[in-house]
Amino acid sequence: MIAYAVWSCFRFPLSLRDVEDLLAARGIIVSYKTIRKWVGKFGTNYAATIRRDRPAPSDKWHLDEVVIPIRGRKFWLWRAIDSKGDVLDVLVQSRRNTRAAKRFFRKLFKQYGRPRVVITDKLGSYSAALKNLAPGIEHRRHKGLNNRSEGSHRPTRRREKIMARFKSPGQAQLFLSIHDQVQTIFRPRRHKLSAPAYRQSRSDAHGI
Repeated sequence: MIAYAVWSCFRFPLSLRDVEDLLAARGIIVSYKTIRKWVGKFGTNYAATIRRDRPAPSDKWHLDEVVIPIRGRKFWLWRAIDSKGDVLDVLVQSRRNTRAAKRFFRKLFKQYGRPRVVITDKLGSYSAALKNLAPGIEHRRHKGLNNRSEGSHRPTRRREKIMARFKSPGQAQLFLSIHDQVQTIFRPRRHKLSAPAYRQSRSDAHGI
């Protein structure tokens, strides 16, 4: 039941109180506060397992950043995805400058190595950071080329609305770093899969 509750929080656009009601329908009486503790305790293990068992990302990455307001302050959510649409990682930061871009690139390079191509919008911080950290990487800057990354922010906006906005940068970082990994394996490109292949993909995701 704990596994089901944690999975439901990240797989579907549900609030903690919604999950509380789902469990109550099965005769499991717990408060939404308990579910919140489960999410924090076990969700990180889910995300780590998904990253470990997932195939290696492609060598072309898309990066983008979007503003998220938290308690009256402006923060930036940096997100990287590969050319297959799989989310590599996210990072919530208070700045949108070269230092913030370097921090995100270092995190990505440490985990996945260096890609062949990086595609971003025209924010100059990306160019400055790559010039310093990895000048050999091909960097393509064009807003139209980065639609894949910009579209990856839509699930975040939906969850932000359901959660009545994030309460702190730490909460946003914890939730989104897990949420994006769960969404990656449970939302394959279904239109490209046959029915048996899709069912097998879903079964593999549950196994992870």
